[in-house]
Amino acid sequence: MAVQANITIDQGTTFNTSISMTDASNNPLDLSVYIGRAQIRAWYTSLTPAALFTVTLLLGSATLSLTATQTAALNPGRYVYDLIVIDQSNIVTRIIQGVITITPAVTVLADFA
Repeated sequence: MAVQANITIDQGTTFNTSISMTDASNNPLDLSVYIGRAQIRAWYTSLTPAALFTVTLLLGSATLSLTATQTAALNPGRYVYDLIVIDQSNIVTRIIQGVITITPAVTVLADFA
């Protein structure tokens, strides 16, 4: 069963979060041999993602990242997300899921152009 974790992201900013993962013996999981996918959607039944995270998998951690341009394109409000990993045998596991809240920006990227 996936861990539930809610996230707040400031619109128009670069976002990174790392998730530490260990096995039952508290040893870091070697995630470097997995493929990771994570998406943000307006709701669970949405057909189109609102944004795609860049997923970096390492020894003991997964990092989810969005650029400032990606977060600027998200309307303020609530979304849902999850992270799945796929092993070498094509077994898919959902690691984490939850609600993302996008807080509105006052200063926008275009102000720097």
